[in-house]
Amino acid sequence: MFPPGAGPAADPAGSHHDRRIRSFQPRRSRVTQAQRDALERLWPAWGLDVDGLRVLDLPALFDTLPPDAPVVLEVGFGMGEATARMAAAEPGTALLAVDVHTPGQGNLLRLAEQHGLTNVRVANGDAVILLEKMLPAASLAGLRLYFPDPWPKKRHHKRRILQPAFLDLAAVPLAPGALVHCATDWEPYAEQMLAVLTAHPAFENTQPDGGFAPRPAVRPLTRFEGQGLDKGHTVRDLLFRRVAG
Repeated sequence: MFPPGAGPAADPAGSHHDRRIRSFQPRRSRVTQAQRDALERLWPAWGLDVDGLRVLDLPALFDTLPPDAPVVLEVGFGMGEATARMAAAEPGTALLAVDVHTPGQGNLLRLAEQHGLTNVRVANGDAVILLEKMLPAASLAGLRLYFPDPWPKKRHHKRRILQPAFLDLAAVPLAPGALVHCATDWEPYAEQMLAVLTAHPAFENTQPDGGFAPRPAVRPLTRFEGQGLDKGHTVRDLLFRRVAG
């Protein structure tokens, strides 16, 4: 699709890693000319492929920020509008956003350039490989998982991304005190998220009652969220902290 080095790879992990049950489905929507232009021009500086073959040097990756800037990982960002708004509101925070949707990757890069957001980097590929193979221990100040695919059919629940095994992986690059912020408008998935996070020894609920959290100001309302609210869905936020040890 793109000249070598000028855009995201079609399958960056390739044959380097065993195939497994995936929590995502690649979406085959059209890349607009503006998105393609952003990918071709900005990918070499602001993009990276999740190939699982190297550990990232995060201060070097976010070379426009101080080397001790907090790094937050966002898993799944759609078209990137909310990510761009968060980056604008948190200019001192490094936002590493990972997704497999090429139009969304191009749109986020376009928005970052348009608004002068030098604190955003876009990762192409599987977040599980990124967490397991490419992030240094205790390098993240936060993990954001907003409106992941709920896989509503019972036979597909194993594909939901928030599982004990996912938290096992995430606990390594998350520094003590790092915040895990999840949001969903699918009530059964919200209950499962709450149960899985509560049961994991590496995380504690920030809410004294052990329940859901009010939407923090850091998370803007998204177009997807607005569609869910219009349908009468209840949006649930979960805010957990990585504990020491």
